[in-house]
Amino acid sequence: MASTPSKSQILSLFRSLLRTARDFSDYNVREYTKRRTIDGFRHNRHVSDPSSIAAAYSDAESQLQIARRQVIVYSLYVPKLKSIMEIKHA
Repeated sequence: MASTPSKSQILSLFRSLLRTARDFSDYNVREYTKRRTIDGFRHNRHVSDPSSIAAAYSDAESQLQIARRQVIVYSLYVPKLKSIMEIKHA
C-alpha cells in the first residue's frame, strides 16, 4: 500500500490539475476541468482515513495524467472560432 501523501504533495497535485486545466484551448472543457478539480478536492476535504487519502490521491494522480493526454489531443483539434464566452472574457 502506498504511504499517505503529505499536505504539500496534495496541494501540489491540486495546483498541477488546475494548471493543466488552463492548457485546454476550448473554454467549455477548460472550465469543466477546473470545476471538476475543485469539486473533487472539496468532496474529499474531510477524509481522514490514511488508506482513503492514499486512494483519493492516487485517483487524482491518474486523472492528472489523463488530463495531460487530453490537452495534447484537444490541441490537435483547436476550433477555428472562439466561444462566445471567450470573446466576452477577453
